[in-house]
Amino acid sequence: MTVIEPLVVPTSEPAVSDFGFEPCEGGVCAAAGISAAGVSAGFRRNPERRDLALVVADEPCACAGTFTQNRFCAAPVQVSRPRAAAGVARAVVINSGNANAATGEQGLAVALESAEVVAAELGCEPEQVLVASTGVIGVPMEAGLFRSGVPMAVSQLGRGADDSHHAARAVMTTDTHSKQSAYAGAVPSSEGGAPVEVHVGGFAKGSGMIQPNMATMLAVVTTDAPLTPEAAHEALLSAVRATFNKVTVDSDTSTNDSCFLLATGAAGGAEVGCDSPAFPAVAAAVRAVCEDLARQIAADGEGATKLVSVDVIGAATEEDADVVARSIANSPLVKTAIFGHDANWGRIAAAAGKAGVPFDQYAVDIDLLGVATCRKGLSVPMDEDDMLKRFKASEVPIVVSLGQGDCHARVWTCDLTHDYVTINGDYRT
Repeated sequence: MTVIEPLVVPTSEPAVSDFGFEPCEGGVCAAAGISAAGVSAGFRRNPERRDLALVVADEPCACAGTFTQNRFCAAPVQVSRPRAAAGVARAVVINSGNANAATGEQGLAVALESAEVVAAELGCEPEQVLVASTGVIGVPMEAGLFRSGVPMAVSQLGRGADDSHHAARAVMTTDTHSKQSAYAGAVPSSEGGAPVEVHVGGFAKGSGMIQPNMATMLAVVTTDAPLTPEAAHEALLSAVRATFNKVTVDSDTSTNDSCFLLATGAAGGAEVGCDSPAFPAVAAAVRAVCEDLARQIAADGEGATKLVSVDVIGAATEEDADVVARSIANSPLVKTAIFGHDANWGRIAAAAGKAGVPFDQYAVDIDLLGVATCRKGLSVPMDEDDMLKRFKASEVPIVVSLGQGDCHARVWTCDLTHDYVTINGDYRT
């Protein structure tokens, strides 16, 4: 059998390692000037589950946020969106178990009061507190749970090495495990002095109801780099577009999706604006943390057994590549074939062809699991036994070349299993 070389996926962004950043411990607390806690406040029936997370900066600091584009957005999103746009925050408070969505004026009042409770405990302005919720939609929220839970969380701040882990666990819903990431590295000084050691860390939750343009996910990312509010916004927005907005589990978008960035400046050094020499390195680290978390979300899709990466290359435009990649990633036929370890590249071709993007089918190449399965629109003989062995890997790469240009897009997804139906059929019960 003639061996055909696999397709080469281009890289457009410098790797975070190119800037000298390496993974480190600490999660959201890796950044100096940040503390966190996760406690059980009673939002869930199970008193053993943590359900209230608090992330606090020592002082008010630069912040940024991105939010769901779902018009049926929850009360916390309505409260936090203008506050994040103002560019200054002290804390983020998140509860799980109740989304506080479709709860009307009462829900909005509870979201506002939750921020007021945090502000009173920390001695800051309520407008400097960002709020988020996740859980069941349409159930009234009890403000009293914040009044009792927040002081408990504040009392736990800075108490131990597991603080980041506890906060990450407190925001979980159908997640099977907490999701954390952190990087550390030195960045150049804008004043020509010695390099400054900075950290970027964070946690996220997300498992189902995941579709780009934010997904059913909440994330808090922190850094001790002295970013300006404008630089924080640019770094976060750029990272989210390339990472969290490229994740899909089931093509549904939630009411509550929120991602926050806090930049304490505690690492010292000159202020980092968008034009500063240090900005590209810090932005790369923010993106690396977000990409790590995004991949963890896709891999932990409800009932999933495989992380699936879909790269569409050779497209006429980036938008074309993205549309085709999403079509493949959201195809139930593709996702179930992967669950069944079936190297059925025809399903990939069909999903690409239905996307509405013009291309010549006889210019299309397809690789599955690093193996050429289609060239110029025609089948390539493959070793089925070898493919079954390759399916034992935890990640399944799909690469499709449209043969129309030089543009590329990547989307992460997972397989579709029996357990996905079970989890979502029993979600409220």
